[in-house]
Formats: sequence, structure tokens, C-alpha cells
Amino acid sequence: MPLILDSPSPSPSPSPTRSDPGFAPAGFAPDSPAARRHLHHEADVVVVGAGVFGTAIAFALARQNRSVILLERSLKEPDRIVGELLQPGGVEALEKLGLKDCLEGIDAVVVKGYEVIYYGEEVEIPYPENATRKGTRPEGRSFHHGRFIGKLRERAMMEENIMVVETTVTGTIKNGWTGQVLGVESVTKEEKDYYFGKLTIIADGYASKFRKEYISQQPVSKSKFWGLELIDADLPLPLHGHVVLGDGAPVLLYQIGTHETRCLVDVPEGTQSASVANGGIKGHLKNVVLPSLPRCVQSSFEAALENGKLKSMPNSFLPPSTNKVPGMVLLGDAMNMRHPLTGGGMTVAFNDVVLLRDLLSPEKVSDLGDTKMVIKQMSTFHWKRKNLTSVINILAQALYSLFAANDPQLKALQFGCFRYFQRGGQCVDGPVGLLAGIIRQPFVLFYHFFAVALLSIWLLVFESPLYKIPLALFSSIGIFWKACQVLFPFISSEVKV
Repeated sequence: MPLILDSPSPSPSPSPTRSDPGFAPAGFAPDSPAARRHLHHEADVVVVGAGVFGTAIAFALARQNRSVILLERSLKEPDRIVGELLQPGGVEALEKLGLKDCLEGIDAVVVKGYEVIYYGEEVEIPYPENATRKGTRPEGRSFHHGRFIGKLRERAMMEENIMVVETTVTGTIKNGWTGQVLGVESVTKEEKDYYFGKLTIIADGYASKFRKEYISQQPVSKSKFWGLELIDADLPLPLHGHVVLGDGAPVLLYQIGTHETRCLVDVPEGTQSASVANGGIKGHLKNVVLPSLPRCVQSSFEAALENGKLKSMPNSFLPPSTNKVPGMVLLGDAMNMRHPLTGGGMTVAFNDVVLLRDLLSPEKVSDLGDTKMVIKQMSTFHWKRKNLTSVINILAQALYSLFAANDPQLKALQFGCFRYFQRGGQCVDGPVGLLAGIIRQPFVLFYHFFAVALLSIWLLVFESPLYKIPLALFSSIGIFWKACQVLFPFISSEVKV
């Protein structure tokens, strides 16, 4: 562990700008927060990772007059295939943070709900009517991930209480006696650097380099999303996300710009049709996925496939953990992930920022160096966030289990789920309200999931020939048991401390 003294690090640039660490803005007293950020690399908060969560929490805390240093490995516009759909609950949280204007000027597309296509049969699932404004419905947004992140970073750089630095964080700095995290060490232009904060927030994303050191659970990934960008695709229901179900794993389609549509194809581990002998992933997409898509998008899908710009991302599940390390919290995808099927990740992130901002407000925690108070507030954060995040986490994992059904019981539940949506009314408003981050009641999820299970059993029994009813009754036990196997492990993962 290096010995760190309270002295300024060398300026990394002979001609510093406002965001450069060695630049002390003119007109600030030598011991002002701005001068301490730029000269001594000290702040109330050091945030590692200028992604969705990191940039938003830096902005939120800076607005509370906290001094913030935001560190990011690369400030170039990221190019990713997930983090492109923001549910209405996320849009609402963004508005609470004063960041809703980041959705402007990026060619974002309004999202009014979903359409589920089951073996060619379609059902529309609009977002539920707004309870507070009759006659209106909430809306989500979809967009190019990189453009949105760029807007968030622009807003952070405009805040006078934030210093943004492009540097690679390599480790944390700890008090050797107490274990308290005092800040981080990094490498800037091949030079070692150090940043100190009363509180260090690690939000370095799904591939976090700090996760193993601070939490015992690690992500589990059983499939990948392979992404293509379709040009001028003719979607069955514009301004809606599309979920295509068939013999294989689900396919997602949603517009991310005036001319661009994202297609995400889930490919579970060990998929035979994606093996090298069968032409690899391109063979799977061409021979299995392409014929299963609606005819109206097949030509644009084929053109995108021929273009060859394929990207993949692991679909990970990581249950939430409590933060108990003095001086540091691990948040965002570094701490909690769910399958991206439902597009809930950014909604979770922005709502977490709103909650954390309120719990760490100067009125509740006057000094972020009070580690006992911060740990106490983080315990409150862990449980308060569950009304929303447990719903989105469990729903994402449970829906993926049904939509990627690979056994008779799951197939029966998948069929029952589609028929449930076809009933309309609360059978649609409830589930999509949960997915949208509007309904924040875990019991509502429990109710609808087992309503689907019971409908699946009813369909199996009453659509069976008379002579098969005894077998159907026996099979119904297996379906109900499978529903329990799907849901309860994820509930258990949410209630563990």
C-alpha cells in the first residue's frame, strides 16, 4: 500500500483546461473546494465511472453543493448495444434529477409500450393510463447509448462543483489500521495519480474490477445478446418495443433513431445452431433467427447481417448486496444486474440515484466523512430501493425464464403468459406497469406471475382431449412446481442481506 501525503500531484498538462486536475480556476481562494479538487485532488466525493449511474450521482451530489471528482477511463462516446431503452419510470427519475433535457438532441424515439409476437401471433401491450393525468399514458425513450452518455457527461462538466478527469483507476487507497477507503490511485498519461474523497463511489459497470474485492457474490451469465443495427426497418408496431417468441430464445426489436432499429438476439450457452460446425453465430442468425422474424423486418435484418457489424454483450444476473465498507460504496451494475430483456437497467440506476441523493443529503448526512452515518444510510438505501428494484430484478429474470423456455413446463408457462396478455385490461396493465417502473409493489408481481401459472394449467387441462385429462392434471403439478422454481430463488436473492 503506497504512503500518500497531502500534497498536490503534478499537473498532467502544460496548458490545463477547466477539467484538468492541475488547473485551479482563477478567482478561487487557495483552500476553496475548487482549488482543492484541482490542486490537491481532494473532494467530498470521488466517483469512479462516468457511465449512467456514475455521471448521474456526481451531478446529483454536486447540486447539493458537494465537491465531486468524477473519474473515467475514456471520455470518448461509448459504443454499446445495451442501455438504449429507458422505461417511463426512468424518464420520471431523470426529470427529478433535472437531467431530462439529456434526452433532447440525440434523435431519441418515443416508446409507448410493447408488442409481443408469439409464433406470428401479435398482442399489443401499451403502457397503462396515467393515474394522475387521466387520458394520458406515460412514455419511455429509446436512443443510441453513446449519444445519451455524451449528454450526461456534458451536463456534469458544466457543473462548477464537479471536476471530470480522464484517467484509469487502478485501485483504492485504504487506511492500514481501520480499512477505511480514503480514495483511489490511478494512471493518467502513464503517470501515477491519486484522488481523495470523504466518500468513494465505485460505479465502474458490468465488468467491474473492484467487485471481487468488496462483495462475495459474482455475476452469473448463461447467455449473450448479439446485436445488429437495422436501417429503415419496417416494424410491425412503430414506437413500441417488440419481443419475438418462437422455438428459440427471444429476439428484441426497438427503434433507436430516425433510421436505426436495434435488434438483440439472445443466444444461450451451448446453442448447437450457433456452433462452428453450423456456421457459428452468423449461421444461427441466418438459418434460425431470420425465418422466425416478422416478414416486414426480414430484409433489413438480412442486410444488417451481411454488413457484418455484430456485437455481443453477456446477459448477467447479480443480486444486490449491502455496502458495509467504511468510506466506499459499490453501486450501479458493479453491485446489481438483471437480464436486459425488460430494459430495466437504467430505470433502476436513475431511481437509485434519486434515493441515494435524498439519503445522503446535507440535511441527513452533514459530513460524508462520518462513515458510521453513511453506512447506516446505505443500509436504509438497500431496503428502500427494493419496492422498485426487486420488482424489476425478479421480473427480468422470471420473464427471461419463460421467454427462453427450454422444457415442456416452461413452454406451457410461456403459452399461458401470451394468452394472459391477450385478455387485456389488468392482465396487461399490471405486468407492463411493473416492467415500466410505474408500479412499485412486489406483491403485484407475485399475483400476476401465479395468475399466469394458473391460467397455463387451466389451458392445458381444458384444451386437452378427454382421454388426456388425467395426464394433463398430473402435468399441471409440474407446471405449478416449475413456476415456484422460477420465481422463489429470485425472491430469495432479493431478501438476503
